Amino acid sequence: MRWTVVDAPLDSSGRGRGEQEAPAALRRAGLLSALPAEDGGAVDARVDDPTRDPESGLVGAAAVRRAGDAIAARVADLLAAGRRPLVVGGDCAILPGICRALPFGTDLWFVDAHPDFFDGATSETGEGADMDLSVVTGHGPAAAAGVDGPLVDPGRVHLLGHRPPTDEASRVEAARVDPRIRQVPAAELRRRGPGTVGAALAAGAGPAWLHLDLDAVDPADLPAVTYPVPGGLRWPELVALVAPLARAERLLGMSVTDLNVDEDPDGRHTRRVVDVLAEALGR
Repeated sequence: MRWTVVDAPLDSSGRGRGEQEAPAALRRAGLLSALPAEDGGAVDARVDDPTRDPESGLVGAAAVRRAGDAIAARVADLLAAGRRPLVVGGDCAILPGICRALPFGTDLWFVDAHPDFFDGATSETGEGADMDLSVVTGHGPAAAAGVDGPLVDPGRVHLLGHRPPTDEASRVEAARVDPRIRQVPAAELRRRGPGTVGAALAAGAGPAWLHLDLDAVDPADLPAVTYPVPGGLRWPELVALVAPLARAERLLGMSVTDLNVDEDPDGRHTRRVVDVLAEALGR
């Protein structure tokens, strides 16, 4: 099944950072032809409000909900039509909208440098990208999802490639992670073999969604992200992990986030992302 690329230019800081321009930059770099993929257009997912909602603790709460509505509707339409969406962000705050369109029993393969498990009280920034995994598993502010309750069963979530806590804030975040979530940190992923881990997950049963935050990649290979963390996967390791997941027959779709084009003035990292996605997602 061919991919259908959907642009979701959501920057949950509300300040128009480089993640907002990433979908357009990836298109200019030839993403659709490199995969190859069908064009699913763009959704109105921009967040232009940098103020923090005092009730939920979420920046741009109303705009984030509106963006989630648009993302959910587009993903649901594509799935109903038998197509496989590739939702290109933007940042990880696109995930709640996506998960609203998925069956509740869907596996979530969450590849990220961070657990994204803050809530409106513990997040220092208030950005939806700080708390997307907590939101979809029912541990974050409902304002970020637009609905109450979990969108994904925590027992069906696999958190892959994250780094250990390094300060008090990240220790607070790590302590909040639902114990039912299966965790394979970057160091363990490397020890077990990314390809082995990916193949084992792909061989499971039931529908699945793959979410890739590009800060899972080590900044030595990809510095053009907003919150880089050392100790991540190198490009060949990421391909080894993602390729079996992306090619699994049970995969409903995929999201890719956190390319910050402000940190890529000559576009070379954007072109490299296109090359890697073509290698990992192509058949």
